[in-house]
Amino acid sequence: MTRLALVMIVRDEAPSIARALRSARPHVDRMIVLDTGSTDGTQALATAEGAEVSSYDWTQDFAAARNASLALSDAAWNLVLDADEWIEGGTDCLGPTTLPPSGGDFMGEIRRDNHLDQPGSEGAAVTWIPRILPRGVRYEGRIHEQPVGVSRGLRLPLRLGHDGFTTANLARKGDRNEALLMLELQVAPDDPYLWFQLAKEHQVRDRAAQAALCFAEALRLAPADVPYRHALVVRALTALKAAGRLADALQLADAEVGAWPESPDFWFALGDLYLECATQEPDRALADYLPIVQSAWKRCLEIGERPQLDGTVAGRGSHMAAHNLAVFYEALGQTEPAARYHALAAQLRAGPTA
Repeated sequence: MTRLALVMIVRDEAPSIARALRSARPHVDRMIVLDTGSTDGTQALATAEGAEVSSYDWTQDFAAARNASLALSDAAWNLVLDADEWIEGGTDCLGPTTLPPSGGDFMGEIRRDNHLDQPGSEGAAVTWIPRILPRGVRYEGRIHEQPVGVSRGLRLPLRLGHDGFTTANLARKGDRNEALLMLELQVAPDDPYLWFQLAKEHQVRDRAAQAALCFAEALRLAPADVPYRHALVVRALTALKAAGRLADALQLADAEVGAWPESPDFWFALGDLYLECATQEPDRALADYLPIVQSAWKRCLEIGERPQLDGTVAGRGSHMAAHNLAVFYEALGQTEPAARYHALAAQLRAGPTA
């Protein structure tokens, strides 16, 4: 029996399929690719990289395709990747010490750095996702499918890169995900995770009003302990601000501030929110809003980076907060602290090896 197999579903991924396969090939015993209807040469490229390629008739159901791909594997463990992902580091955990040939009773949760290129975004947004699956695990959900069958999750040091949320790749995917989410919501209208995912689809496409509505619905339905709560709250704050719903954003911030004392992302979004309040009500800016802006971004630097938080954006606990403080002091005509924070931002952006 195979110990570890790479398992993928793909369609028209010629620009990226080789990158994904090459990143995984040294660390797995088999590479299984299930193609759902490519017309761009993806299958030939995957075969050339050593993958076992099969075809599958797409049924508008990601879980069904995932399960069909897993059915092709005889492995004790399956590493699930998408074609727009690649392994960046932490591969020691793929060895038999962590993943023994006899299998296991946990799903390996790994870090994925989502590289962004939209205006106003920097660095990568971190998500933690279960992608190392023991034999017998299957997926549920037409879209943003989730593995089921094993309840225990274990965070492992494997780290993925992902560029599926860049502007070009979003345009290539079109409205596919949104259409599938709408179909799922017809079946499960009270599922907060589906509303959260639909909100993100609107947000990355700059549909502020629609994103705010969907985030608000996700917040209404989601229990306080859902694993994506941090990302939900931070992204909702940003969406409500962008939609001009400042009162709702302030109410959410007040309700959640006690839950995220060690989140640079929460305090970063809080600073942005109060800066927008200062812009909208300049007569209250100096007395009420700008002191909170300043203290929020300083708090980000005190906390530092927190990559263990799902949905965190690299830089908010370091150079992005320092840059914002530099611009903040420049706007106030305070040249000395502005210069100091510009220097700090450059130092933090360069990293410790510079």
